[in-house]
Amino acid sequence: MNIQIFGAKGFETQKAERYFKERKIKYQYIDLFKYGLSKGEFDSVKAAVGLKALINENSKEYERLNMRNLGVGKVAEEVLFKNPKLFNTPIVRNGKKATVGYQPEIWKIWERENES
Repeated sequence: MNIQIFGAKGFETQKAERYFKERKIKYQYIDLFKYGLSKGEFDSVKAAVGLKALINENSKEYERLNMRNLGVGKVAEEVLFKNPKLFNTPIVRNGKKATVGYQPEIWKIWERENES
């Protein structure tokens, strides 16, 4: 498995890191607020989970940037890409697969697939 955790220092991201540490699965942590996602990473994650899942509707940035009126079209995608504080976290990537939030049931499936 090639795990990347994109997150911000917060409870959900810490839980995700703990999940992989406890299972001795190597992962790379990327500070989402500091480094963001590359265009390729963004497109890959968006393809795996959908744009709506990536947007944190409870963030201060969501209101500040008036995202409610943008919907989930091309303009919203551009605004999200340029404003990492709008992302739901953690974003966990395993190659072309990805999850948003704490998703241990999906990560267990990834582990089983990796064993076979």
